[in-house]
Amino acid sequence: MNRVRICCLVAASAIAMEPVCGRAGSLDHLTDLTGRVQAVVTLKGRDNFTSEYRYDVSVRNLSPDAIIGDSLVIVLDKITNLAGDDREGLTGESFLKRFDVLDQDGQTDDEKPYFRVPAAASPDLVPQADSLPAMVRIRNRDYVAVFTPSFKVLGQKRPPPEAKRAESSISSTPSAPGQSATANRNAVEKLIQLLIKKGILTEDEWRKANQP
Repeated sequence: MNRVRICCLVAASAIAMEPVCGRAGSLDHLTDLTGRVQAVVTLKGRDNFTSEYRYDVSVRNLSPDAIIGDSLVIVLDKITNLAGDDREGLTGESFLKRFDVLDQDGQTDDEKPYFRVPAAASPDLVPQADSLPAMVRIRNRDYVAVFTPSFKVLGQKRPPPEAKRAESSISSTPSAPGQSATANRNAVEKLIQLLIKKGILTEDEWRKANQP
């Protein structure tokens, strides 16, 4: 196996692995804003035949900071009964598991449904403003008439101008001499070790390819 072929193999492996290594949870970059914002829940309709309830859920910014509008996500955190309980007394099962949540955008790591708040014309949700509503449809399998959904809000606060300038200054600072080359060399060495471990490349082939 010659040097050119090994280099091509390393490059192809790096490209193939990049999406896997760089993949992150879709909500990992968001912060729990509950307490600084309010989820405003409005019952818009009820279908007695299917026991389906339709809600408009908007976000009211109670904080002094602007929030990035298209980052907002509402999470159906729990469902409570008239007594304020969110779990079955005997089994400890969450009431949330008794409901079908329709048209959700996904689930959190702890399997709670979430919905993305529609983006408005303005890029930010400014203090004391309300977002556009997200529509939430909940179907009650037990046909219990009275329950209350409770929501958490996730999102990103808009950094103040001073923070943006500081970030820009840091990102424009040139790297120390040799720092980039060292990082690239370390990345290649890790890839080579992985290829050897998987049996795609042998140590002898790698040593021969690196001989002058």
